[in-house]
Amino acid sequence: MTDILILDYDPTWPLLFESLRQPLWNVVSDFAIAIEHVGSTSVPGLVAKPIIDVDVVVPDGEVAAAIARLAPLGYIHRGDLGIPQREAFTNPAGLPPHHLYVCPQCTPALANHLAVRDYLRAHPFAVSEYGELKKRLAREYAEDIDGYVEAKSAFLAGVLRAAGFADDALAAIENLNRRRTVV
Repeated sequence: MTDILILDYDPTWPLLFESLRQPLWNVVSDFAIAIEHVGSTSVPGLVAKPIIDVDVVVPDGEVAAAIARLAPLGYIHRGDLGIPQREAFTNPAGLPPHHLYVCPQCTPALANHLAVRDYLRAHPFAVSEYGELKKRLAREYAEDIDGYVEAKSAFLAGVLRAAGFADDALAAIENLNRRRTVV
């Protein structure tokens, strides 16, 4: 049994995103800037783990308000999980599998998510190349999610470089994607 399940693109993923988005928007629309579908499920034709990635984009200074507003929906704040300025949540039971993040609008984590999504949407060859890489890595790192993430980093850094990210920003992102060694 593997921990990393990669599926062919499913055209219902955008519909699942919308089903998750609307209740979120209902509680944050008076201050949030957007709710973005990011990650591999947001790119038509790309293979993905069947987990929808959702970024609630808020102005700087509104993260605490978003955390408070999401709590009554059953979302439990988990902190940044090692990614600065990207607050993660545990999902309520009964919803489609998803990762929910709250991101201030001008942060590297959000810029990374949007740049990768937008680049892949505009470059079908990169989608094919990335899809093949993901399938191979899912086999090689079947029970090692950290190794899988780290092994994808070089490809994603290339995407971000092509999207215009500076070398220092890329170095910081690559550092976050390295395995964590507990001492």
